[in-house]
Amino acid sequence: MSLPPESREEAIKRLADSASDLEARTAPPLSHEAAGQAAAGQAWKIIADLFGGVFVGLALGFGVDHFAGTSPVGLIGGVLLGFGVSVWMAWRTAQRLMAEAKKYGEPKSVPFDDDEDQGA
Repeated sequence: MSLPPESREEAIKRLADSASDLEARTAPPLSHEAAGQAAAGQAWKIIADLFGGVFVGLALGFGVDHFAGTSPVGLIGGVLLGFGVSVWMAWRTAQRLMAEAKKYGEPKSVPFDDDEDQGA
């Protein structure tokens, strides 16, 4: 029996799916230290997004004030706009990280026994 003909796009998609499945199966598991470092790196990225947006907005507002002569209005507007953009960028990064975490499944929970903590 011969296989039905498939389009070039379908063949490329099928091969890409096979390659990503193979990569997921052959990738070595992360150690606890490497996973912690990756999480810390993502946390620093979120912090940089928050501060960077505010500072860029501050600089743009200062530039508008300097050239337009609207003393505090551009600065205040720039800071507010930069804060809004930085919160949006941090939220987007957090959503992407949550999607990646869900891809690997929920962590196994450990039962917690209150009696052990009280010494009874």
